[in-house]
Amino acid sequence: MRNLSDILKSIETECEGDNISINDLLEAFHERGFGFFLFIFALPAALPLPAVGIGTVLAIPLMFLTAQQAIGRHTIWFPEKFKNKSLKRKSVIAMIDKALPWTQRVETLVKPRLLFITHDIFSRLIGVFGFIMALSVSIPLPLTNTVPSLGIAIMSIGIITRDGLAILVGAAIGIIWVCAITAIILFLGTEGIDIVKDLIKGYF
Repeated sequence: MRNLSDILKSIETECEGDNISINDLLEAFHERGFGFFLFIFALPAALPLPAVGIGTVLAIPLMFLTAQQAIGRHTIWFPEKFKNKSLKRKSVIAMIDKALPWTQRVETLVKPRLLFITHDIFSRLIGVFGFIMALSVSIPLPLTNTVPSLGIAIMSIGIITRDGLAILVGAAIGIIWVCAITAIILFLGTEGIDIVKDLIKGYF
C-alpha cells in the first residue's frame, strides 16, 4: 500500500504534458480520492481566516463528496466536463513540492491501523458523519464551520492513509461539536453562541 508522499511523487513523474486534469488526479488517488478532495475543500474552512462566507461556499463540494461516501461509492463521480478540467502542471508540481515535507511529517504520526473502519458499513458511516459536519459548515453562523471542517480534514487524512484511528478522532471532534452547538442554539438561541464565543476568548 503506497503512502501519501509516494502518491504525490507519482503525480510528478507519471503525469506528462503542460497540464494535469482532474481525471489524472482521480486516477492517481483512485479510491483514496475521497480523502484527497475532502482535505482540499475542508482545510480552508478549518483555518480561522477572516474571509466571510467561505465556509458556506466550501460546504457545497463537501456535501457533494460526503453524500457519495454515504451511499457507498468507492470512487468519486464527477461530471465529465469537470473531470476534463485541467490545472497547470507547474502549479501542481509547485504545490506538491511544498506539501511533501509536511506530508512526510504527518506520516510519522499516522499509519494503517483499524483498517475495518475504512471499509463496508463503516465507510458509509464516515460519509454520514462527514455529511452532517458539512451541513453544519453550510450554516452561516459563528462556530458552525471551523471545528466541523477540522473534523472532516482529520478524517480525510485517515482515509488517505488508511488510519482508522485518525478517522475516529476526526469524527468525534466534528460530531461532538455539532451536537453541542445544536443543543446550545435549541436551548439558548443565537445568544448561546455569543456566550460560547466569550468563553473561548476568555481562554485564549
